[in-house]
Amino acid sequence: MKELGKMLTETAPEEILKRNGKTAYPEFERHKYFSVTAGRETPVNILLPCGYSEDREYPVVYILHGYYCNQDWMAEDNVHIPEMLANLAAKNEAKEMIVVLPYIYCSKEMPCCTKMDTQNTLNYDNFINDLMTDLMPFVEKNFSAAKGRENTAVTGFSMGGRESLFIGISHPELFGYIGAVCPAPGLTRGTGDPWQLEEEQLKFDENPPRLLLLSAAENDNVVEDSPRRYKSIFDKNGTELLWHSMQRTGHDASSVTPHLYNFFRMIFR
Repeated sequence: MKELGKMLTETAPEEILKRNGKTAYPEFERHKYFSVTAGRETPVNILLPCGYSEDREYPVVYILHGYYCNQDWMAEDNVHIPEMLANLAAKNEAKEMIVVLPYIYCSKEMPCCTKMDTQNTLNYDNFINDLMTDLMPFVEKNFSAAKGRENTAVTGFSMGGRESLFIGISHPELFGYIGAVCPAPGLTRGTGDPWQLEEEQLKFDENPPRLLLLSAAENDNVVEDSPRRYKSIFDKNGTELLWHSMQRTGHDASSVTPHLYNFFRMIFR
């Protein structure tokens, strides 16, 4: 992980975020799968590499949205996922990969988030069950996805960052790369309610990740000091991570893009 740390930059180069006349760029495809966990058809956006072939297997990264958002938020133009991945792959600075943007609000009783309260937060936390039971099997059945923790990554923004930490810590045997940008509070006791884990659980007794990237915006007035509190718990537990502090960004895509730029270059190496 220390070697990966040498690659860390605060922002993404402008040319990586723009389309040029020499590179082909993929487009997100809209799909649906039946979620037994949520009891409904659930939308998911999938980005396949240009030149995708069933004769090859590709690593998979799951990218999770924040509170009140849906599977389309990370696919918006201002996040620049297709541009970053295609430009980085063309420069041999990132592997070709399958990107999965799921809808992470998961409840049989409530189809969408209604407000920021305990029940709605628990419905987001329930996505861990949808991912294991429904979404990952769907991806592996319908796309040429490489299996194994060395080929599987998860990251997310805000509530999606909280969920990516929850998922990665709960299933280190499945995820070799874990990221979170501006993660929402409440994952552990003492950082907000409802909480899912004790502080001493923010560690990896076995199967430590090849990458744990925690990104924070210094001007974040939404989750405020939540990322630093998680970092302090990880540090106390002796958990190795990469800390990415962004001085000029906020709780929005301006932080997500540089986080993903670093994450994309570091995973599946």
